[in-house]
Amino acid sequence: MKVAVVEDDINLRKALEISLKDYPEFEVELFKGPKDALKKLDESFDLVVTDINMPQMDGLEFLSLLGGKYEAVVITANASVNNAIKALRLGAKDFLTKPFEIEDLIGAIKRSQKVKEVSHKASKKSSATSEKQSGFVALSPALQVAQSKALKVAPTDASVLLLGESGVGKEVFANYIHQNSNRSSKPFVAINMAAIPEHLLESELFGYEKGAFTDASSTKMGLFEEANGGSIFLDEIGDMPMGLQAKLLRALQEREIVRLGSAKPIKIDVRVISATNANIEQKIKNHQFREDLFFRLNTIPIEIPSLRERREEIIALSEWKLERVCESYGFEKKALSEGAKKALLEYPWPGNIRELLSVIERATILSEGERIEEEDLCLGVRNEVIFGKKENKMENLEKELIVEVLKECEGDSVRASAMLGMSEDVLRSKRARYGV
Repeated sequence: MKVAVVEDDINLRKALEISLKDYPEFEVELFKGPKDALKKLDESFDLVVTDINMPQMDGLEFLSLLGGKYEAVVITANASVNNAIKALRLGAKDFLTKPFEIEDLIGAIKRSQKVKEVSHKASKKSSATSEKQSGFVALSPALQVAQSKALKVAPTDASVLLLGESGVGKEVFANYIHQNSNRSSKPFVAINMAAIPEHLLESELFGYEKGAFTDASSTKMGLFEEANGGSIFLDEIGDMPMGLQAKLLRALQEREIVRLGSAKPIKIDVRVISATNANIEQKIKNHQFREDLFFRLNTIPIEIPSLRERREEIIALSEWKLERVCESYGFEKKALSEGAKKALLEYPWPGNIRELLSVIERATILSEGERIEEEDLCLGVRNEVIFGKKENKMENLEKELIVEVLKECEGDSVRASAMLGMSEDVLRSKRARYGV
């Protein structure tokens, strides 16, 4: 297994190098910072171990740029609620606080290795029998409201802006709208604005002509052209650079794009669905997002509730994912114990459905026997990382999260509500209820 360790502290980096030499099953390459790692990371690497606080680029931005391409373990001396939540949302499988024992890091790496080994052995039948996404695994009253709105707008060509926390299933909703539209037989193309470096984003969206820049050895079609006749999903639209916003606005208004290195406009027929977990109104006030583009994208806003607001779905989603994982990997059937179900219902799910599905897949692979027990879920570890306590009721967890986020936002309720993924009214009522 090839592991990249990204750590700016030369002493810790040297200590890790010496310690990891005792484990010949790991091929380790060390980097003093994310920028050095980005130059050399390729398909041969299986796992990235990264610090958070580093000069030039922090570990969270680094993970965002990797876009989930590698398994990740985060190590940091300054653990905070916000950083833990962001790391989980960016796909980190383990979060270790310095100082840690080398055995803890080895354990995290080996858990990742087992998951990867089992994944490589997965039966190919899952791709052959994949279901068309025409509905949802489970529906709560909160989700039914969003689904009903999606079905109403689907037959039209109106632009849709999906709102909600990271991991609530915005891409699933976007695809659902596309599948129920008159464009369902045409392409559905998705792109995450936050996962692509700014200097590459324009060429990804609009394409380029041969010779447009140094590495442009041939003409490349952009995603808008690929989606012609169908739908394009622009995820994390709030992170789109200001310079590109004007070009996107023109593409939407004129229904045409221009490739890099060309002056010839190309007509397009594309339905735009976008999504964000950012507070766009605040970004507009801060001159970070164009108001005219917001109005163009926000014809039909749909708020997708967090998993905390749709707890009725947790067990159904977990059992569905459990069954799918067992089928895909050729396991004997497994079931959730009552203790595991209780733990799933009590956990706050900061990473929403994305985190839930990841936890279930990991527990299914690593558990022994026919039942998945509470300890197989490792939710106690996640609670300890995020909240500093192993045992906590749901109300206490939510209260601590609100307190911590308000501290980080210096009492700014607008920023805090955006970070928490709830409206200011909801935050106000929760603060009153918890006495915050």
